[in-house]
Amino acid sequence: MNDDERLALAARVRDACIAAALAGHEEAAIAGLCSEGALEAAISAIQMLDLQAVVDSAAPD
Repeated sequence: MNDDERLALAARVRDACIAAALAGHEEAAIAGLCSEGALEAAISAIQMLDLQAVVDSAAPD
């Protein structure tokens, strides 16, 4: 894997983490959790992120 491919993979992981955090926070807010609870839910969503799926999505066909 060259530098460009590593950078692209890192960007995919970052984007997936952001998407997971936003979704987790939104779901928690809808459920009525306080700000602290919503933040914990966002962090939990990142921790549960399927990294293998992110890596597989970056693999060439």
